[in-house]
Amino acid sequence: MTSPFARSVAVLALVGGFLSVAAPATAAPSCRDASVPLTVEETRLTRTIGADPTPVPARLIRSGGLDGLVATFETSLCHVPNRRAAELAVDVAGRLLWETAVARGGDDRPLYWARLTLTRALRQWTPRFTVSHPDLEGRLERASRGITSSAFAPGTRKLFVSGFDPFLLDTEIRRSNPSGVNALALDGKWITVDGEPVQIQTAMFPVRYADFDHGMVEDAFRAHLAPGPQRADLVVTVSQGRPGQFDLEVNNGRRRSVSSIGDNDNVWGGGSVTAPLTFPGVGPGAEFVPTSLPVDAMRTATGRFPVLVNHSVTEIPAGGTGPVFRPDGPTPGSVAVNGGGGGYLSNEIAYRATRLRVELGAPVAGGHVHTPVLDFGAGNTTELTDPVFEANRSDMTAQLLLILRAGISARVAIAQ
Repeated sequence: MTSPFARSVAVLALVGGFLSVAAPATAAPSCRDASVPLTVEETRLTRTIGADPTPVPARLIRSGGLDGLVATFETSLCHVPNRRAAELAVDVAGRLLWETAVARGGDDRPLYWARLTLTRALRQWTPRFTVSHPDLEGRLERASRGITSSAFAPGTRKLFVSGFDPFLLDTEIRRSNPSGVNALALDGKWITVDGEPVQIQTAMFPVRYADFDHGMVEDAFRAHLAPGPQRADLVVTVSQGRPGQFDLEVNNGRRRSVSSIGDNDNVWGGGSVTAPLTFPGVGPGAEFVPTSLPVDAMRTATGRFPVLVNHSVTEIPAGGTGPVFRPDGPTPGSVAVNGGGGGYLSNEIAYRATRLRVELGAPVAGGHVHTPVLDFGAGNTTELTDPVFEANRSDMTAQLLLILRAGISARVAIAQ
Protein backbone atom coordinates (compact mmCIF):
# COMPACT_ATOMS: atom_id res chain seq x y z
CA MET A 1 0.00 0.00 0.00
CA THR A 2 1.32 3.46 -0.90
CA SER A 3 2.13 5.60 2.12
CA PRO A 4 0.52 9.03 2.59
CA PHE A 5 3.92 10.68 2.16
CA ALA A 6 4.63 8.84 -1.09
CA ARG A 7 1.22 9.88 -2.43
CA SER A 8 1.92 13.47 -1.43
CA VAL A 9 5.19 13.55 -3.34
CA ALA A 10 3.58 12.03 -6.43
CA VAL A 11 0.55 14.31 -6.47
CA LEU A 12 2.40 17.49 -5.61
CA ALA A 13 5.01 16.66 -8.25
CA LEU A 14 2.22 16.32 -10.80
CA VAL A 15 0.72 19.62 -9.73
CA GLY A 16 4.04 21.38 -9.81
CA GLY A 17 4.88 20.06 -13.25
CA PHE A 18 8.65 19.86 -12.90
CA LEU A 19 9.03 19.77 -9.13
CA SER A 20 12.58 19.02 -8.11
CA VAL A 21 12.15 16.74 -5.10
CA ALA A 22 15.90 16.63 -4.70
CA ALA A 23 16.07 20.29 -3.73
CA PRO A 24 17.32 20.73 -0.17
CA ALA A 25 14.55 21.40 2.33
CA THR A 26 16.41 24.48 3.58
CA ALA A 27 16.60 26.14 0.17
CA ALA A 28 14.78 29.48 0.15
CA PRO A 29 12.17 29.44 -2.64
CA SER A 30 12.59 32.25 -5.15
CA CYS A 31 8.81 32.84 -5.10
CA ARG A 32 8.73 33.76 -1.41
CA ASP A 33 8.53 37.23 0.09
CA ALA A 34 9.83 36.89 3.64
CA SER A 35 8.76 40.45 4.44
CA VAL A 36 5.04 39.52 4.37
CA PRO A 37 3.84 39.64 7.99
CA LEU A 38 3.01 36.38 9.71
CA THR A 39 0.24 35.62 12.15
CA VAL A 40 1.05 35.41 15.84
CA GLU A 41 0.70 31.62 15.64
CA GLU A 42 3.15 31.43 12.75
CA THR A 43 5.77 33.55 14.54
CA ARG A 44 6.05 30.81 17.19
CA LEU A 45 7.54 28.47 14.58
CA THR A 46 11.02 29.74 15.49
CA ARG A 47 10.77 29.12 19.26
CA THR A 48 13.51 27.04 20.85
CA ILE A 49 13.86 25.52 24.30
CA GLY A 50 16.82 24.40 26.32
CA ALA A 51 20.21 23.89 24.67
CA ASP A 52 18.86 22.57 21.36
CA PRO A 53 19.08 25.33 18.72
CA THR A 54 16.46 23.65 16.50
CA PRO A 55 13.02 25.21 16.97
CA VAL A 56 10.61 23.07 18.95
CA PRO A 57 8.02 23.12 16.12
CA ALA A 58 10.56 21.75 13.61
CA ARG A 59 11.58 19.01 16.04
CA LEU A 60 7.96 18.01 16.55
CA ILE A 61 7.21 18.05 12.82
CA ARG A 62 10.17 15.72 12.27
CA SER A 63 9.13 13.43 15.12
CA GLY A 64 5.68 13.09 13.53
CA GLY A 65 7.06 12.17 10.12
CA LEU A 66 5.63 15.28 8.47
CA ASP A 67 8.88 17.03 7.57
CA GLY A 68 9.10 15.48 4.10
CA LEU A 69 5.57 16.44 3.22
CA VAL A 70 6.14 19.99 4.44
CA ALA A 71 9.37 20.35 2.45
CA THR A 72 7.72 18.97 -0.69
CA PHE A 73 4.87 21.45 -0.44
CA GLU A 74 7.13 24.43 0.19
CA THR A 75 9.31 23.54 -2.79
CA SER A 76 6.39 22.81 -5.10
CA LEU A 77 4.85 26.26 -4.71
CA CYS A 78 7.39 27.84 -7.04
CA HIS A 79 6.42 25.40 -9.80
CA VAL A 80 2.63 25.58 -9.59
CA PRO A 81 1.46 26.77 -13.02
CA ASN A 82 -1.98 28.26 -12.35
CA ARG A 83 -4.71 28.96 -9.82
CA ARG A 84 -6.52 25.65 -10.24
CA ALA A 85 -3.30 23.73 -9.72
CA ALA A 86 -2.66 25.81 -6.60
CA GLU A 87 -6.08 24.85 -5.22
CA LEU A 88 -5.40 21.18 -5.96
CA ALA A 89 -1.97 21.34 -4.34
CA VAL A 90 -3.44 22.91 -1.20
CA ASP A 91 -6.31 20.41 -1.03
CA VAL A 92 -3.96 17.46 -1.43
CA ALA A 93 -1.37 18.73 1.02
CA GLY A 94 -4.01 19.47 3.65
CA ARG A 95 -5.69 16.10 3.26
CA LEU A 96 -2.36 14.26 3.43
CA LEU A 97 -1.26 16.18 6.50
CA TRP A 98 -4.42 14.97 8.21
CA GLU A 99 -4.16 11.40 6.90
CA THR A 100 -0.51 11.07 7.92
CA ALA A 101 -1.14 12.46 11.39
CA VAL A 102 -4.11 10.09 11.84
CA ALA A 103 -2.06 7.13 10.60
CA ARG A 104 0.75 7.85 13.05
CA GLY A 105 -1.58 8.85 15.92
CA GLY A 106 -0.45 9.51 19.45
CA ASP A 107 0.60 13.15 19.16
CA ASP A 108 -1.34 16.16 17.96
CA ARG A 109 1.59 18.58 18.00
CA PRO A 110 3.30 17.62 14.69
CA LEU A 111 0.08 18.26 12.76
CA TYR A 112 -0.45 21.63 14.43
CA TRP A 113 3.02 22.92 13.67
CA ALA A 114 3.15 21.43 10.17
CA ARG A 115 -0.10 23.18 9.28
CA LEU A 116 1.32 26.51 10.44
CA THR A 117 4.47 25.93 8.41
CA LEU A 118 2.31 25.47 5.32
CA THR A 119 0.13 28.52 6.02
CA ARG A 120 3.32 30.54 6.49
CA ALA A 121 4.56 29.34 3.10
CA LEU A 122 1.23 30.27 1.50
CA ARG A 123 1.13 33.66 3.17
CA GLN A 124 4.59 34.57 1.82
CA TRP A 125 4.13 32.96 -1.60
CA THR A 126 4.38 35.30 -4.61
CA PRO A 127 2.94 33.35 -7.56
CA ARG A 128 3.11 34.46 -11.18
CA PHE A 129 -0.69 34.52 -11.38
CA THR A 130 -3.53 35.90 -9.28
CA VAL A 131 -4.71 33.89 -6.29
CA SER A 132 -6.71 34.56 -3.17
CA HIS A 133 -4.32 33.80 -0.33
CA PRO A 134 -7.12 33.75 2.29
CA ASP A 135 -9.08 31.28 0.15
CA LEU A 136 -6.08 28.96 -0.19
CA GLU A 137 -5.36 29.15 3.52
CA GLY A 138 -9.00 28.34 4.26
CA ARG A 139 -8.89 25.31 1.99
CA LEU A 140 -5.73 24.11 3.71
CA GLU A 141 -7.26 24.61 7.14
CA ARG A 142 -10.40 22.62 6.37
CA ALA A 143 -8.60 19.75 4.68
CA SER A 144 -5.87 19.43 7.32
CA ARG A 145 -8.42 19.42 10.14
CA GLY A 146 -10.44 16.47 8.86
CA ILE A 147 -13.44 18.68 8.08
CA THR A 148 -13.52 17.80 4.37
CA SER A 149 -13.05 14.07 5.00
CA SER A 150 -15.62 13.42 7.72
CA ALA A 151 -18.18 11.54 5.61
CA PHE A 152 -19.58 8.34 7.10
CA ALA A 153 -20.11 5.04 5.31
CA PRO A 154 -23.79 4.28 4.63
CA GLY A 155 -25.82 1.99 6.85
CA THR A 156 -23.90 2.29 10.09
CA ARG A 157 -24.15 3.92 13.48
CA LYS A 158 -22.30 7.23 13.41
CA LEU A 159 -20.27 9.05 16.07
CA PHE A 160 -18.86 12.49 15.25
CA VAL A 161 -16.26 13.89 17.65
CA SER A 162 -14.31 17.15 17.60
CA GLY A 163 -11.06 18.20 19.24
CA PHE A 164 -8.94 21.33 19.54
CA ASP A 165 -5.42 22.50 18.72
CA PRO A 166 -2.87 23.03 21.50
CA PHE A 167 -3.16 26.43 23.15
CA LEU A 168 -1.50 28.66 25.79
CA LEU A 169 1.71 28.18 23.81
CA ASP A 170 3.38 31.35 25.01
CA THR A 171 3.68 29.78 28.45
CA GLU A 172 4.57 26.27 27.20
CA ILE A 173 5.65 25.82 23.57
CA ARG A 174 5.66 22.00 23.97
CA ARG A 175 2.01 21.85 24.96
CA SER A 176 -0.31 19.15 23.62
CA ASN A 177 -4.10 19.03 23.75
CA PRO A 178 -5.60 15.63 24.68
CA SER A 179 -8.77 16.43 22.75
CA GLY A 180 -6.67 16.75 19.60
CA VAL A 181 -4.81 13.55 20.44
CA ASN A 182 -8.17 11.82 20.74
CA ALA A 183 -9.36 13.19 17.39
CA LEU A 184 -6.32 11.75 15.64
CA ALA A 185 -6.58 8.43 17.47
CA LEU A 186 -10.24 7.89 16.57
CA ASP A 187 -10.70 9.34 13.08
CA GLY A 188 -12.13 6.77 10.68
CA LYS A 189 -12.13 4.02 13.29
CA TRP A 190 -14.78 1.32 13.54
CA ILE A 191 -15.85 -0.04 16.89
CA THR A 192 -18.51 -2.54 17.89
CA VAL A 193 -20.99 -1.44 20.55
CA ASP A 194 -23.66 -3.86 21.76
CA GLY A 195 -23.14 -5.94 18.64
CA GLU A 196 -23.55 -3.04 16.22
CA PRO A 197 -20.78 -1.49 14.10
CA VAL A 198 -20.13 2.18 14.82
CA GLN A 199 -17.98 4.41 12.65
CA ILE A 200 -16.19 7.37 14.23
CA GLN A 201 -15.29 10.50 12.31
CA THR A 202 -13.46 13.42 13.85
CA ALA A 203 -12.36 16.98 13.15
CA MET A 204 -9.98 19.33 14.91
CA PHE A 205 -10.71 23.01 15.47
CA PRO A 206 -8.47 26.05 15.87
CA VAL A 207 -8.27 28.00 19.10
CA ARG A 208 -9.07 31.23 17.26
CA TYR A 209 -12.10 33.44 17.69
CA ALA A 210 -12.09 34.59 14.06
CA ASP A 211 -12.76 31.10 12.69
CA PHE A 212 -15.71 30.69 15.05
CA ASP A 213 -17.03 34.15 14.08
CA HIS A 214 -17.00 33.07 10.43
CA GLY A 215 -19.08 29.94 11.03
CA MET A 216 -16.49 27.18 10.93
CA VAL A 217 -18.28 25.20 13.65
CA GLU A 218 -21.69 25.34 12.02
CA ASP A 219 -20.22 24.52 8.60
CA ALA A 220 -18.47 21.43 9.96
CA PHE A 221 -21.34 20.11 12.09
CA ARG A 222 -24.30 20.84 9.82
CA ALA A 223 -24.01 17.71 7.66
CA HIS A 224 -23.99 15.54 10.79
CA LEU A 225 -27.07 17.21 12.28
CA ALA A 226 -29.22 17.90 9.21
CA PRO A 227 -31.55 15.27 7.74
CA GLY A 228 -29.79 12.90 5.38
CA PRO A 229 -27.35 10.01 5.20
CA GLN A 230 -24.62 11.87 7.10
CA ARG A 231 -26.69 12.60 10.20
CA ALA A 232 -24.89 11.18 13.26
CA ASP A 233 -26.29 9.25 16.21
CA LEU A 234 -24.03 11.05 18.66
CA VAL A 235 -22.11 14.32 18.34
CA VAL A 236 -19.51 15.12 21.02
CA THR A 237 -17.33 18.20 21.25
CA VAL A 238 -14.19 17.68 23.34
CA SER A 239 -11.60 20.02 24.82
CA GLN A 240 -9.02 20.15 27.60
CA GLY A 241 -10.48 21.19 30.95
CA ARG A 242 -9.47 20.82 34.58
CA PRO A 243 -6.54 18.84 35.99
CA GLY A 244 -7.20 15.28 37.09
CA GLN A 245 -10.79 14.73 35.93
CA PHE A 246 -13.24 14.45 33.07
CA ASP A 247 -16.25 16.79 33.10
CA LEU A 248 -19.50 16.14 31.26
CA GLU A 249 -20.84 19.65 30.75
CA VAL A 250 -24.61 19.98 31.11
CA ASN A 251 -25.26 23.65 30.29
CA ASN A 252 -23.69 25.52 27.38
CA GLY A 253 -23.77 29.32 27.54
CA ARG A 254 -24.30 31.80 24.70
CA ARG A 255 -21.62 34.33 25.58
CA ARG A 256 -17.90 34.96 25.84
CA SER A 257 -16.66 36.14 29.20
CA VAL A 258 -12.97 35.20 29.45
CA SER A 259 -10.80 38.31 29.64
CA SER A 260 -7.71 36.74 31.24
CA ILE A 261 -6.35 34.91 28.18
CA GLY A 262 -6.52 35.36 24.43
CA ASP A 263 -6.76 32.83 21.65
CA ASN A 264 -3.79 31.38 19.75
CA ASP A 265 -3.40 34.65 17.84
CA ASN A 266 -3.50 36.54 21.16
CA VAL A 267 -6.90 37.98 20.27
CA TRP A 268 -9.28 38.51 23.18
CA GLY A 269 -12.93 37.51 22.90
CA GLY A 270 -14.31 40.92 23.88
CA GLY A 271 -16.45 39.85 26.82
CA SER A 272 -16.00 39.78 30.58
CA VAL A 273 -17.83 38.31 33.56
CA THR A 274 -19.62 41.62 34.13
CA ALA A 275 -20.32 42.28 30.43
CA PRO A 276 -20.51 38.91 28.63
CA LEU A 277 -20.56 39.13 24.83
CA THR A 278 -22.88 37.13 22.56
CA PHE A 279 -20.86 35.16 20.00
CA PRO A 280 -20.64 36.98 16.66
CA GLY A 281 -22.43 35.17 13.85
CA VAL A 282 -24.39 32.76 16.03
CA GLY A 283 -28.03 32.10 15.15
CA PRO A 284 -30.98 32.71 17.47
CA GLY A 285 -31.13 30.61 20.60
CA ALA A 286 -31.57 30.48 24.35
CA GLU A 287 -29.03 31.89 26.80
CA PHE A 288 -28.26 28.32 27.87
CA VAL A 289 -28.68 25.21 25.73
CA PRO A 290 -28.52 21.91 27.65
CA THR A 291 -26.66 18.80 26.64
CA SER A 292 -28.63 15.87 25.25
CA LEU A 293 -25.84 13.39 25.91
CA PRO A 294 -26.71 10.41 28.14
CA VAL A 295 -24.43 11.78 30.85
CA ASP A 296 -25.60 9.38 33.56
CA ALA A 297 -24.46 6.45 31.43
CA MET A 298 -21.25 8.17 30.36
CA ARG A 299 -20.21 8.98 33.92
CA THR A 300 -19.90 5.24 34.64
CA ALA A 301 -16.94 4.89 32.26
CA THR A 302 -14.41 4.27 34.98
CA GLY A 303 -10.68 4.55 34.55
CA ARG A 304 -7.76 6.37 36.05
CA PHE A 305 -9.65 9.68 36.20
CA PRO A 306 -13.00 10.45 37.84
CA VAL A 307 -15.85 11.41 35.50
CA LEU A 308 -18.08 14.17 36.87
CA VAL A 309 -21.36 15.60 35.61
CA ASN A 310 -21.09 19.38 35.82
CA HIS A 311 -24.39 21.29 36.12
CA SER A 312 -22.84 24.58 37.25
CA VAL A 313 -23.05 27.90 35.41
CA THR A 314 -22.42 31.55 36.09
CA GLU A 315 -25.26 33.88 35.17
CA ILE A 316 -26.58 37.38 35.62
CA PRO A 317 -30.01 36.67 37.12
CA ALA A 318 -33.14 38.23 35.68
CA GLY A 319 -33.27 41.78 37.01
CA GLY A 320 -29.73 41.50 38.38
CA THR A 321 -26.63 43.45 37.54
CA GLY A 322 -23.76 41.15 38.53
CA PRO A 323 -22.61 37.57 37.96
CA VAL A 324 -23.84 34.78 40.24
CA PHE A 325 -22.47 31.24 40.39
CA ARG A 326 -25.19 28.55 40.25
CA PRO A 327 -24.00 24.99 41.05
CA ASP A 328 -27.32 23.46 39.94
CA GLY A 329 -27.77 25.26 36.64
CA PRO A 330 -29.32 28.48 35.31
CA THR A 331 -32.46 30.22 36.54
CA PRO A 332 -35.26 31.47 34.27
CA GLY A 333 -34.63 34.69 32.39
CA SER A 334 -30.94 34.95 33.28
CA VAL A 335 -28.08 36.07 31.02
CA ALA A 336 -25.30 33.57 30.42
CA VAL A 337 -21.85 34.45 31.72
CA ASN A 338 -20.21 31.01 31.86
CA GLY A 339 -21.58 27.70 30.72
CA GLY A 340 -20.41 24.57 32.46
CA GLY A 341 -17.37 24.72 30.20
CA GLY A 342 -16.60 28.35 31.05
CA GLY A 343 -16.71 31.41 28.81
CA TYR A 344 -14.02 30.44 26.31
CA LEU A 345 -14.00 28.53 23.02
CA SER A 346 -14.68 25.11 24.56
CA ASN A 347 -18.02 26.37 25.85
CA GLU A 348 -18.59 28.16 22.55
CA ILE A 349 -18.13 25.11 20.32
CA ALA A 350 -20.53 23.19 22.56
CA TYR A 351 -23.13 25.96 22.41
CA ARG A 352 -22.85 26.44 18.66
CA ALA A 353 -23.18 22.71 17.96
CA THR A 354 -26.04 22.10 20.40
CA ARG A 355 -27.87 25.26 19.31
CA LEU A 356 -27.62 24.11 15.70
CA ARG A 357 -29.01 20.71 16.73
CA VAL A 358 -32.03 22.47 18.26
CA GLU A 359 -32.48 24.71 15.21
CA LEU A 360 -32.47 21.71 12.87
CA GLY A 361 -34.68 19.63 15.14
CA ALA A 362 -32.11 16.87 14.94
CA PRO A 363 -32.84 13.69 16.93
CA VAL A 364 -29.13 13.52 17.72
CA ALA A 365 -27.57 13.34 21.16
CA GLY A 366 -24.94 16.04 21.57
CA GLY A 367 -22.86 17.79 24.19
CA HIS A 368 -19.40 18.50 25.53
CA VAL A 369 -16.69 16.54 27.36
CA HIS A 370 -13.75 18.18 29.09
CA THR A 371 -10.62 16.06 29.46
CA PRO A 372 -7.98 16.37 32.19
CA VAL A 373 -4.90 18.50 31.55
CA LEU A 374 -2.02 16.72 29.82
CA ASP A 375 1.15 17.40 31.82
CA PHE A 376 4.82 16.44 31.66
CA GLY A 377 6.65 14.70 34.46
CA ALA A 378 8.02 16.73 37.35
CA GLY A 379 11.34 18.30 36.48
CA ASN A 380 10.96 18.03 32.70
CA THR A 381 11.37 21.58 31.42
CA THR A 382 13.02 20.96 28.04
CA GLU A 383 12.25 17.47 26.66
CA LEU A 384 9.43 17.06 24.15
CA THR A 385 8.10 13.99 25.91
CA ASP A 386 8.71 11.75 28.90
CA PRO A 387 7.21 8.57 30.44
CA VAL A 388 4.73 10.51 32.58
CA PHE A 389 3.52 12.52 29.58
CA GLU A 390 3.16 9.37 27.47
CA ALA A 391 1.27 7.51 30.21
CA ASN A 392 -1.06 10.46 30.84
CA ARG A 393 -1.83 10.77 27.15
CA SER A 394 -2.48 7.06 26.73
CA ASP A 395 -4.71 6.83 29.80
CA MET A 396 -6.78 9.87 28.81
CA THR A 397 -7.32 8.62 25.26
CA ALA A 398 -8.32 5.15 26.43
CA GLN A 399 -10.77 6.46 29.02
CA LEU A 400 -12.32 8.96 26.66
CA LEU A 401 -13.07 6.13 24.25
CA LEU A 402 -14.82 4.31 27.11
CA ILE A 403 -16.88 7.44 27.80
CA LEU A 404 -17.85 7.69 24.14
CA ARG A 405 -18.68 3.98 23.99
CA ALA A 406 -21.00 4.39 26.98
CA GLY A 407 -22.66 7.32 25.25
CA ILE A 408 -23.29 5.54 21.96
CA SER A 409 -24.45 2.42 23.79
CA ALA A 410 -27.05 4.38 25.73
CA ARG A 411 -28.10 6.24 22.59
CA VAL A 412 -28.58 3.02 20.63
CA ALA A 413 -30.59 1.52 23.50
CA ILE A 414 -32.91 4.56 23.53
CA ALA A 415 -33.36 4.40 19.75
CA GLN A 416 -34.36 0.75 19.95
